[in-house]
Amino acid sequence: MAVSAADSVGSGIDQVGSNRRRPSGSVDSADVLRVRLCPPMPGDRVFGWVAAFAVTVAAGILRFWQLTEPKGMKFDEVYYVRDAWGLMTAGYEVNGNTCTGPAFVVHPPLGKWFIAASEKAFGYIDCAGVVHGNPELGWRFASALFGTLAVLVLTRTARRMFRSTVLGCFAGLLLTLDGLEFVQSRIGILDIFLMAGIVLALACLVLDRDHGRAGLAARVAAAGPQPGGPPAASRPTMPEATDGLVRYGPRVGPRPWRIAAGLCLGASMGVKWSAIYTLIGFAALALAWDVGARRTAGARQPVRGALRRDLPAWSGCYVLLPIVTFLATWTGWFVTDGGYDRHVHGDGFLAAWQGWWDYQQAILRFHEQLDAYHVAQSTPLSWLVLARPVVYDYDSPKFGEQGCRAVGGCTREVLALGNPAIWWAGTAALAAMLALWVSRRDWRAALVLVGFGSSFLPWLAFPDRTMFFFYALPLLPFLILGITASAGLVLGPRDASDIRRLIGALSCGAYLIAVVLMFAYFYPILAAQLISQDSWRARMWFPGWTVT
Repeated sequence: MAVSAADSVGSGIDQVGSNRRRPSGSVDSADVLRVRLCPPMPGDRVFGWVAAFAVTVAAGILRFWQLTEPKGMKFDEVYYVRDAWGLMTAGYEVNGNTCTGPAFVVHPPLGKWFIAASEKAFGYIDCAGVVHGNPELGWRFASALFGTLAVLVLTRTARRMFRSTVLGCFAGLLLTLDGLEFVQSRIGILDIFLMAGIVLALACLVLDRDHGRAGLAARVAAAGPQPGGPPAASRPTMPEATDGLVRYGPRVGPRPWRIAAGLCLGASMGVKWSAIYTLIGFAALALAWDVGARRTAGARQPVRGALRRDLPAWSGCYVLLPIVTFLATWTGWFVTDGGYDRHVHGDGFLAAWQGWWDYQQAILRFHEQLDAYHVAQSTPLSWLVLARPVVYDYDSPKFGEQGCRAVGGCTREVLALGNPAIWWAGTAALAAMLALWVSRRDWRAALVLVGFGSSFLPWLAFPDRTMFFFYALPLLPFLILGITASAGLVLGPRDASDIRRLIGALSCGAYLIAVVLMFAYFYPILAAQLISQDSWRARMWFPGWTVT
């Protein structure tokens, strides 16, 4: 049965902070356990997809509109676009200065393969400088596509997490209207592919949680009731079919979404190594959730049960599969002969692996020693307050030049700047998530904290390394989920008074309006629009924003 938008909000809010709601009336204990382990999704399935697609279409229009502006290669496009051309033509990255021979590159190849596919379809500039097709569209299309798809995936993931279509669309709109995600979706560099891979892994992680817990509930129900009558509805226990079932709980069976999560995390590592920290965080969460599910199902030794029943498959999905997937992203290097260090140890199979391992060590040394000053560099703690965004393009035509009609001159800029209403509120929401996890052990709060921490805290261990604000892009989905969880708490439960619900709805609506207005205000300096110098200065809120 379909539900109204208000009902959809209510069902989501009831789930924020607690899974302890009980069905009323006389119910079967198996149904109680199923609801406790995997609460039902909203009934508005068709509307849920329509709403998610509507948000995604809006995101796509924003990202693809005038995608080819500004012309030319900007910032790190000068590296990745040439690397992509080498992959497209030779199967490995070639030296951009000579158009021949291997290039030493410091990131795995998968993200550049995406750019290469985009260039093959729409256009590129070859190593000799000859233009083919529409080159800017070629090296930016893949970024815009992945940035748009990330909105769809996060919308649906948030809907599943909070059991609310409205909150899912709320999260999707926040990602749509963030300036950093918008800019990274319109430039041919790697970070948007990294973020999209992490969002896909997040979706698979949440789907696996629901799938595994639903499977556990079904197998407990299939094992039959305890001798002496059904367990109490308020405290379902494991049926005494065998001693192993009582102590550890049943095996859950196939976990297809866990396999998909491992694939996505391995692919994310194939874009940038830093995804390994997210892999560690997600893997730990998955195992902790297995323990919690078995405890809820009544297993007397849930930790040992998870280790015995779930750990072998968990190891395959979160250890072996990501390694294999990561190695597969290097296929071009292995099957060709010209890659960097490809034949440094000879021509055999083992020589190739030794050369690849030497290559990885050289990449690691590069990252460990990267401390050269750059005008756009920033520290991780400054990312959360948007202290130093990155300028990708800047021009200041005078009156009469390039269509400038302002007497004082004009500015055209692409500034990788997050939406202050999202980043500042998201940082504050982290405190709320910590309080929510401590007080209620809410799994959504744990997911936000672990996801954010695994993408942020490792950077603090390298205080002298040269870093940039766009490294923070993988943090954004978790900040948005923290805001969404907080919005659910503000909206209040379904059975709250009308006044309480009205105040909550007005508060969340006012916040969303602020996000929209903030994005619209900064849009000219995100999308290389020509504005007057005075208008540009009005948008430079802090000194760190004006360094070009």
